[in-house]
Parts: sequence; C-alpha cells; structure tokens
Amino acid sequence: MSQAFFVPTRVFSGTGCLATHSSILKSLGTKALIVTGRHSAVSSGAGADVVAALEAAGIASVLYEKIPPNPGFTEVREAAKLARAEGADFVVGIGGGSPLDAAKAIAVLAVNDLDDDALFLPPFPKSPLPIAAVPTTAGTGSEVTPYAILTNDKIQSKSNISHESIFPKVAFLDPRYTYGLPRAVTVNTALDALSHLVEGYLAIRGTEFSQVLALQGMALLGPALRSLASDQGLPSPSGRQALLLASATAGMVIAHTGTTAVHALGYSLTYFKGIDHGRANALTLAEYLAYLLPEHTEKVQAVVKALGLKSLGELKALLDTLLGARESLSEEEIHRFAAIAVKARNMANTLTTPTEEDLAELYRRSFL
Repeated sequence: MSQAFFVPTRVFSGTGCLATHSSILKSLGTKALIVTGRHSAVSSGAGADVVAALEAAGIASVLYEKIPPNPGFTEVREAAKLARAEGADFVVGIGGGSPLDAAKAIAVLAVNDLDDDALFLPPFPKSPLPIAAVPTTAGTGSEVTPYAILTNDKIQSKSNISHESIFPKVAFLDPRYTYGLPRAVTVNTALDALSHLVEGYLAIRGTEFSQVLALQGMALLGPALRSLASDQGLPSPSGRQALLLASATAGMVIAHTGTTAVHALGYSLTYFKGIDHGRANALTLAEYLAYLLPEHTEKVQAVVKALGLKSLGELKALLDTLLGARESLSEEEIHRFAAIAVKARNMANTLTTPTEEDLAELYRRSFL
C-alpha cells in the first residue's frame, strides 16, 4: 500500500527557543498580525517574547487580541480586515487551539474574499498568508496541523477548514508558556491530546507512519496523565515538556489521519453545553473504545498498552478520576446530539461506522 508523510512545519522546541531562532521570522514577511485571546499571551509571557523576537528581527507588528474560546466567523473576519488595513503579510498565532485555529482562518481571509461556505472549500484563489504558531497549552497540536475549526451557527456545530496551505510555516514549543496553566486547563488540554492520539491510531486513514507516532505520543502522555490523576497537583517542568511534545506529536498524527466519531460526539457537547473541547472528547472516549473492542481487539489493546495500562477498565478508571463528576444529558439531548453527530465527516473515518442509534447509546453509556 502506498503511504505518505508530510508535515511542512519547522518546529523549534525547548526553553527560550523563540528568542534563539527569531531570525527565521524574517523569512515569513515584513509585518506581522499577532493573533491571541484576551489573556493567555500576556499571562504566559509568550506575547512579550513574540514582540521581542519580532523586534529583534526588525519586523513591525499589529495586535488582534479578541479571539474567544471556540471562535466563529465574526472574529476571524474582523482580524482579517485589520490585517489588510495594516498591510500585514504574515500571521503569528499565540495561545491554545482557538487562537491558533483562528490565525489560520485569518491568514486565508486576509487575501481571499470568501463567503462563509466557501471558506471551507479549499483550495483558495490566493495562497494564505504564512503562519507562525506559538502554543501556550498542550492539547490541540494545531501548531503542526492543516486544520482550522470554527464554530458554525448555521449547522449548530463546528466546521473544519482543511488544506495543506494553512500548515504553519514555523512553530515554537516553549514549555514555559504552559507553566501557569491551572489544573482544569492542564487536564482538559491533555485529554484533547489523548483523544487525538487514540483516534488517530484507530482511524481508517491511519498509516504505518502515523501509528508509530501515535504509539510514541501515548508513551509520552500516559505517565503524565497518571501523575495528574494521582497527586491532583500540577506537572513539574519536565512533565510540562512531555505534555507539550505529546500534544505536538498528536497534532502530527491527526494531520494525516483526521479524527473519528469521538470528535463528532464532542462537538454538540461543546456547542450546546459549553463543555471544554478536550473534556468533551474524553467524556465518550472509554465507551468508544468499548464499542470498537469486539471487532478491533488487538488495536484497542495496543492503545491500552501504549499508555502503560493493563486493561480498558484501568483506562476508564483513569479517565473517571481526571474527569470527576460528569455533566448530565437528557434523553431528548441524546437523540438531538446523535442526529447531528451522525452527519459529521469524522464518521467515515471510524473503523466500525456507528449508526445514529449507536451514537445515542454511546452518549447514554457515557452520561446516564
């Protein structure tokens, strides 16, 4: 079987990597639009470091700091308008998945006049602006993926821009930017990385390359998750580094495999219930694995082993500890969310394709 592996993002990692390698920013352009949320760029120190790196490279910048969690069309269009008005010729995204995904959409819209539907139908008439990514959480892996996920009220869910032209050109992985994350964010983002690794390993589109990466990522992530579950505290600096590397590895995995039914199930939990994306994925992950187990025993067992666990029951217990008390769903919500999830493109990437009733049962087993 013919296989391919393509991650064009140049990745620098380690303490101070942004300052050390600031000269590479010169290759991206002469004026940057810095895209962030309202808090993380400042509180993490990443924002100040980015500005200093740009200044060291002799690059001017303009700031857009209004990206909310789960951004929609309004913010990315406003930021793209600012990019055009200011003559920015590349974008620097700083933050978790929301600012990084938004930065990619902004890079597209800064040079393309597209309506909401056309934004999700690449290739684009003009190549998006180059993107640099500076993650301040360890979960989405957006810094190394060709995906940008936006909230889409038209379908009451999320929609995904997917094209190699929005791979960031460069990513800077400095674990210091994650040191100040509170426990809830640390756990939820780690669970997001877990879902990417597990779904990627079990995806129909998986390859030998992606499966090797997924197993290595789980080997990195497993001890960190067990540590989070056992002491209820925050990771050490080395733990933060492991989480960040596992997240980026997971991003490389889903860049090739995409995601599966778990993400489709999670979208409604985020859209309608306001549940954090990583947590939303993890809430159904154990039951998803149980659903696949009868037909794909060897693969599910490989996931459990890679995480350093002995059984699916042990994984479920670990997730239960990390998730704590679960939210509730009504039977009406279960049916409504299942009807939405079954239409998601992720379903075609699931080893055993669930029916709408299968999805409803996965919700029931996860929440009732």
